[in-house]
Amino acid sequence: MSIAAFDHPFLAGLLGDAEVGAVFTASADLAVMVRFEAELAAAEAEAGLIPAEAATAIAAALADLRLDPADFRGAVARDGVIVPELVRRLRAAVGPVHGASVHKGATSQDVIDTSLMLRLKSAAAILERRLEALIAALDGLASAEGSRGLSGHTRMQRARPITLAHKIAGWRAPLERHRARAAEMGPRVFRVQLGGAVGDRAELGSAAAAVADGLADRLGLARAPRAFHVERDGIAEFGHWCALVAGSLGKLGADVALMAQNEIGEVRIAGGGGSSAMPEKCNPVGAEILVTLARFTATLQSGLDHALVHENERSGAAWTLEWMILPQMVVATGAATRTALDLIAALRFHV
Repeated sequence: MSIAAFDHPFLAGLLGDAEVGAVFTASADLAVMVRFEAELAAAEAEAGLIPAEAATAIAAALADLRLDPADFRGAVARDGVIVPELVRRLRAAVGPVHGASVHKGATSQDVIDTSLMLRLKSAAAILERRLEALIAALDGLASAEGSRGLSGHTRMQRARPITLAHKIAGWRAPLERHRARAAEMGPRVFRVQLGGAVGDRAELGSAAAAVADGLADRLGLARAPRAFHVERDGIAEFGHWCALVAGSLGKLGADVALMAQNEIGEVRIAGGGGSSAMPEKCNPVGAEILVTLARFTATLQSGLDHALVHENERSGAAWTLEWMILPQMVVATGAATRTALDLIAALRFHV
């Protein structure tokens, strides 16, 4: 066992996802936060809130800046967030003439939440691409093997005959719906965050809307008419989507594990898991892992729903809970899509 199964030296091969996990590294987070500050300055200069030369100086200084995430450990332990120390360093890098224009009108949550939105958007693109690949793989399987006859089972009891195509259709259809959900939820979830101290953008004055919209456009995020500092339904919705994807793939895994039982023998998994005690066994490892990941994401979703309760205009407690839960859910969903693709390719039907 490990406290970090997703990037553990050997458990990561079973449960991790390097491509999705890269989105949640400290280096990736820090790089996006620095980008936020540069683009915020550009949007504020465009709106006339800071001088154009200040935005140019900020962009130049931050483009060459090299920061080590480990250097912020003590500051985060002290402040609870990275941003106060980050802003101090960015202002020092920009210099005294234009340093005060860095982070103007923003608050720590604006930086951290916008970084999260950009990285979640990247992770969602990976997952959507894999959903397309899974649908194509299932279509290929149905075309090649779908006419095979199986015994249907209801409530774990033998029922009427079905075809393999019928069972595959039950795996495929939810994935199509998840793709449609992803496209529909994107503008609601992947929004810019800019609210200032208490979420009302008061520090930006009459330029608030122009700055927020300009920042969104520059970052490739949806515009947000107001800050969502304590309106976390978008975070919960994305978590629910992850749990739905993982859950549907868990259903596939459960079916395959049952079909691969010796006494059923409807499918064999090529390259399946070996046993230290019984060399003749072929354990349905990938199928089991899909079930595990489905149950894991469903369990964590409850915690993410608890994080909907933010007190007043900002909550440190609920916000930190999101940081602990959401990345695990997204990486687990990535691992589920990766595992499902490998599992489908390994199925060998002989009924």
